[in-house]
This record gives sequence, C-alpha cells and structure tokens, in this order.
Amino acid sequence: MIVLGIETSCDETGIALYDTQHGLLSHTLHSQIKMHSEYGGVVPELASRDHIRRILPLIKQTLATAECTLQDIDGLAYTQGPGLAGALLVGASVGAALSFALKIPALGIHHLEGHLLSPLLSTPAPCFPFVALLVSGGHTQLMQVNGVGHYKLLGETVDDAAGEAFDKTAKLLGLGYPGGAALSKLAYQGQPGRFKLPRPMLNSGDLNFSFSGLKTAVLTLVNKQEITQQTRADIALAFQEAVVEVLTEKALSALSQTGFTQLVIAGGVGANKQLREYLTDMVTAKGSTVFYPELEFCTDNGAMIAFAGAMRLRASKYKDHQPANSFTVKARWDLEMLTGTSSSE
Repeated sequence: MIVLGIETSCDETGIALYDTQHGLLSHTLHSQIKMHSEYGGVVPELASRDHIRRILPLIKQTLATAECTLQDIDGLAYTQGPGLAGALLVGASVGAALSFALKIPALGIHHLEGHLLSPLLSTPAPCFPFVALLVSGGHTQLMQVNGVGHYKLLGETVDDAAGEAFDKTAKLLGLGYPGGAALSKLAYQGQPGRFKLPRPMLNSGDLNFSFSGLKTAVLTLVNKQEITQQTRADIALAFQEAVVEVLTEKALSALSQTGFTQLVIAGGVGANKQLREYLTDMVTAKGSTVFYPELEFCTDNGAMIAFAGAMRLRASKYKDHQPANSFTVKARWDLEMLTGTSSSE
C-alpha cells in the first residue's frame, strides 16, 4: 500500500510517499525560513500563499523521484491540524481533491501524531509501548504511547514550549530567525559555569514544564551585563544547559513512573546536539534506550504524515475508508481526542 503524505501546517511544505512493504520511497521539502526571516517570524498569510505555489510541483517531484504515478497511490494523508488554519487548508484541500479524483481513501492526520511516530522511520526503531518527549516550537509534552492512536498525556508545559523559549531567548540575545538554531550554534562558543540559570519546575513532583520564568531570568541577566559576543555565548550556553537538564530529568521521571524502558524524542528541538548527547548518557545509565528521528525528520515533513497515514490505514480496515467528499481543518486539536485504532499494531 502506497500512501502520499502532505504536510502544510506552518512554514514548510512537505510531500512524501510511503510504502508499507518497502518503506519510504521519496520525500521533498520546501522551507519558508528565508522568506519569513525578513519579518522575524512566520507571517501566516505569506505561508499560505507559498504553500499554494509549492504544493503541486513538489507532489510531481516526489512522484517522479519514486518513479510512481498518481494511479500508483492507494491512499492520501494530509495534516488536518493543529497549525495555521490557512496553511492547513492548502494541504487538506489538495489531499481531499486528489482523493476524490483518484477514488482512494483520505485521512486527516494530527500533526503531533506524525512527530510521535516519526522515530519509527529510523533504524533501529522503538516498539510499542514507549514514552515520547515531544519538544517543538509550539509544544512540550510527555506522552505515553501504547500504539497507533493510543496516547496518554503525562505532562506538558504550563506556559512557553521549549522551542518557543529558545526563540524568545535568541531574540533577547539579538540573534536572527529562526532563533533556536542560532542560539544552539552560539552556545558551543560559551564558557561553562560562568552563568547559572534556574531550572523551573525541576522538583515540582509532576511531569509538567515551565520555561517562561527561564526566559525572564535571561532578560534580567542581559540587562545586568555588558553584552559582548562572548557574554552572549555564555548566556546561550547557560540557557541551553537549563532546558536540557529539565527536559532530561522529566523524561527520566516519566520512564520511572510508567515502568517503560524506551524513550522517543520527537519535534524540532530533538535535533539539538547537546540534548541528544545528555539524554543518551542519562537514559543509558538508567538501563533504558532512547530513540531519535533522523535529523531531517525532526522538523515538519511529509514523511511523518505519510507514515502516520499508512499506519492508521493498516491498523484499521482499509476498505472502511472512503474517498473524500469534504474536508475540515483543526487549528487547535488535543492529541488525546484522537480515536484509537489498535493498541498492538
């Protein structure tokens, strides 16, 4: 079964083909970072218009790379939410139209489900059940993943997400967009131990996070210092160390509470090198295993949507899904509201 995946939730247009027998056949991605960098952040209207320009050429390119035609596709999967409503509408409308024209099933996929399942595209891959730490620009959550469609929220941020805190802190340090990547790069020039920042909610007794106070602590520190390039680097390192320690300790607590021995990291912040190194050391020391997506699948991409769609089609009964005759998008969508399909698939 070959599934075409379409991702247009924010500022990347991602297209992919996934075959349940042969794996990922091809994927293409266009990032809008250069366009949005002129404005210091994502401009929703510009994002939507760019998706319209890019989506059909990228579908054609993905099919050509895989040496497939539209008639070879057995199912469609598109990001239904959460995300920017206008951007979501582009992918959903194209996915539904292709489904109707080709008379094949179409599935609206939860963007975060795509991220949660993305490490299964790698080798070695985790098996169910596992704990997932989802860290991105808009979300920081710990999830218990028992199977496709079976997710339990263990903890989440009460204010800023980790990725959001990275971007806001980068702005305080005068770095460009996207700020998170720039801050991480700068941190490698920092001198360890010069600054010590708080670890919010590290000992809260639950699995929730808070990063807003950490950002405020950086602001206070910046206002007290003569800001040189080295000082920026030292602050960036102190900030990154604080976030990494909090994420790691909460993830370890989640493994302890669930009794699971597998941890999955998903989302854009999962590409952070220091987080990967520290998490791997700490999790391994506890006798558990941590899994990461390939770096190209940490940020938004079509491969994770195609894969999630294929898993859902396979976990349910393929014949139960019909070609689309309508579509909706969900700018806000609780992952736990997803209907389960199979706890063992």
